Amino acid sequence: MKLLAHILCLCLALAWVQSEEHAAAVLDRCEGLEMDAVAVNEEGIPYFFKGDHLFKGFHGKAELSNESFAELDDHHHLGHVDAAFHMHYEDNPADHDHMFFFLDTKVFSYYQHKLEDGYPKDISEVFPGIPDHLDAAVECPKPECDEDSVIFFKGDDIYHYNVRTKAVDEKEFKSMPNCTSAFRFMDHYYCFHGHMFSKFDPKTGEVHGRYPKEARDYFMRCSKFSDDSDHVERERCSRVHLDAITSDNAGNMYAFRGHHFLRRDEGNDTLKADTIEHAFKELHSEVDAVFSYDGHLYMIKDDHLFLYKVGEPHTHLDGYPKPLKEELGIEGPIEAAFVCEDRHIAHIIKDHKIYEVDLDASPRVAGNEVPIALFKKVDAAMCDALGLKVIVGNHFYHFGSPMLLAASRSLPEQHRVSLELFGCDH
Repeated sequence: MKLLAHILCLCLALAWVQSEEHAAAVLDRCEGLEMDAVAVNEEGIPYFFKGDHLFKGFHGKAELSNESFAELDDHHHLGHVDAAFHMHYEDNPADHDHMFFFLDTKVFSYYQHKLEDGYPKDISEVFPGIPDHLDAAVECPKPECDEDSVIFFKGDDIYHYNVRTKAVDEKEFKSMPNCTSAFRFMDHYYCFHGHMFSKFDPKTGEVHGRYPKEARDYFMRCSKFSDDSDHVERERCSRVHLDAITSDNAGNMYAFRGHHFLRRDEGNDTLKADTIEHAFKELHSEVDAVFSYDGHLYMIKDDHLFLYKVGEPHTHLDGYPKPLKEELGIEGPIEAAFVCEDRHIAHIIKDHKIYEVDLDASPRVAGNEVPIALFKKVDAAMCDALGLKVIVGNHFYHFGSPMLLAASRSLPEQHRVSLELFGCDH
């Protein structure tokens, strides 16, 4: 009898594990999910909540929410996360850099992924005047709002909550759809409704421009998009970070993201978009780094290097791909690579370090290793006549040279990739 009980317990446990794995596998954000809540963490990475699962960033699979926020699973009578926001008000040190999650009638406050003492609490206790069972919430610092505020959404009702005075101002946003989730990203405000989104003014709720738009085109890295998608617009204005960027000897720029890339020819501000599969069919999709040298594009993916002769079309050289270690003297994967003008030195960024590879040498060896202190991870980098651009997330930083990057101990001015590299106006 005891053996039967043990077998039954094992079967139940196995079934539970399989059901959780199946749920994560079934949740595919590229199928047009309606997210329950969206919020950025303290590092600015968006978290998308669906049911009891969580998507971190703009790509990657779902994981259980309780793996990051364990206590969300301790209250089984509560449903999914209704709303969430990141409190980023330095004048309010008690709650600064906290993440708030709203589930039915309760609110959870986390600091560095740890639940604050005394939570969860009733929403009415922490945010008096704000109703239960919310649809969405988003932080709104001044001067974007008149005062440091949180905007709460429930059906047609909009509440501006003053963080300092706790006063509630109920407003009517006539031109906005009802938000199922909302978040602030790169100083803009987005209302998600289904798998569409609209950008809105947090003071008035006014929606300007051609909205709604498809969320998968801008906030997720998906290989397939709706028939109505403008591919150039999508790639110019996507909030997903770049995988690689380079300019060839003629000054033509190539920027790679997921399955697609943008190209801008020298002397022409017009951008063109295409799939990696179409232009570089041997690669299929997603590269780690790309640099240009001597009329060729060196394209790095995992532990291999693909070599293309620049032209229309680009010609894949025989014998490639070859092992990265064999070609550049370094193991993959790497974060970024670039060559500066009129030089034969490839600079390779990997694991908080920058290496030099003499492309005229044989065999090639990655040497002159120098640590980089400024960035936890670099997404892409490009060197041209204007200097070195280092891309991290949705921003880039300008350095006069690779040597100045390695020597710097403070960040230079931050620039927006979508706006200043690609001319996106929203």
